[in-house]
Amino acid sequence: MISNSHAAFWPSLMAFSNTERMSLVKGSNTKDSKLNKTKFTDNEAVDVWLRSWSGQYQHQIAAAYEINVRAVNHVLKEKTHVGSKQVAASKRSA
Repeated sequence: MISNSHAAFWPSLMAFSNTERMSLVKGSNTKDSKLNKTKFTDNEAVDVWLRSWSGQYQHQIAAAYEINVRAVNHVLKEKTHVGSKQVAASKRSA
């Protein structure tokens, strides 16, 4: 059963094939997803620290790089890019 909130949307879906309809209903197609990037470069990891220290939230940093929040968290927990915190600290004090 189609909910009232989707009632106006559903008739316009009939113009698409089943595959196209399902990708529209479920969300974006994984092939077309903007979040293709999975890792930071060393310079980007340094910038993650600088942005975090300036008050940006992890989800804001992730959105700026079009990357998953987990990647930002891994930098800030020093699971990846170990040493980037020290490089960022030296840039921050300079």
